Amino acid sequence: MRAIIFDFFGTLTDPSAESERLATFAATAESLGVPVDRFTAAMTESFPRRITGTYGGTRDTLLAMARACGVEPDPARLTAAVTTHRAGAERVRRPRPEALRVLGAVRDLGYAVGLLSDCSSELCEAWPETPYAELVDVPVFSWREGCHKPDPRLYATVSERLGVAPAECWFVGDGGSREHDGARLAGMRPVLVTNEAYPGAGRFRTDPGVWAPADRIPDLAALPTLLTNPTVTQRN
Repeated sequence: MRAIIFDFFGTLTDPSAESERLATFAATAESLGVPVDRFTAAMTESFPRRITGTYGGTRDTLLAMARACGVEPDPARLTAAVTTHRAGAERVRRPRPEALRVLGAVRDLGYAVGLLSDCSSELCEAWPETPYAELVDVPVFSWREGCHKPDPRLYATVSERLGVAPAECWFVGDGGSREHDGARLAGMRPVLVTNEAYPGAGRFRTDPGVWAPADRIPDLAALPTLLTNPTVTQRN
């Protein structure tokens, strides 16, 4: 095995941060002058399109959401809303306590590091300034690629850009979006991060798939042991 490909939200990010997303939507709605319930509904309904780039960048996306709610914000108000929304997105993507240390440890073990994330424009636009960027060799974002998990094109893209065959890749994620089904079908070895210390986090992972990986770890801190201990890595 030569590469580790990570999911982002709930895997590298703090799983508890997802519970703050609705509050960030409320702050953006207030900045836009849009009723919170209507804005939240518009953001939720548009998720599959937002993460595949249908609306463009964050400014254009928020304008589209405001218009869907029957509001036409003036340029100054839209600019303020973009600033608010990006600040909220930064809160939601904060690293889990062990994430940066584990990414460094994986690199020290000699693995190439990839990222495969279903995400909207905010993460892509901010990526170079995030603490993750310098620790990830190849990030692949659904927003840029125009498709989302478990589309096989995403798994092929990240392995190709890493220069590593899928059979030589581990895929590490907390579930949702049938990401482990996609990894297995791509020929990768899936690892489930169960997030046992975050019992409420599972409700934010939608469409978990039908196949449960044999390799499971309770948190990301256990990953280096899984990679180096032959007893732990024995499949069921």
